[in-house]
Amino acid sequence: MSEQWVAARIKQKGDSKCIPWKNLRDLILTHPDVRKRVDIFALSIYGLVIFPKALGHVEETVADLFDQLDKRVTLVPAILAETFRSLIAY
Repeated sequence: MSEQWVAARIKQKGDSKCIPWKNLRDLILTHPDVRKRVDIFALSIYGLVIFPKALGHVEETVADLFDQLDKRVTLVPAILAETFRSLIAY
C-alpha cells in the first residue's frame, strides 16, 4: 500500500477522513504478503472498533499506522492488547 493508494481512496465522512472498509477488504484479499494481510486486517478491525462513528470506514489515523508497518515497525500486538483492555474495562 502506498501513499498514492491511500490518497486515491480516502473519503470525507463527517469531520473525519476515512478509507472505506471495502477498499481495505480488497487489499487484504489480494495482498501477496500473508503477514501484511494479517496486519492490515488487524488494523482494520481496530479502526472499526475504536472509531465506530465512521461505520464501514477506517479513519485516516489508523491508515497512518500502515506506514509504520512498511517500515518494519510492528505495533499490531500492542494495539490489539490495548484495544482488548479498553473493551474489557468498558
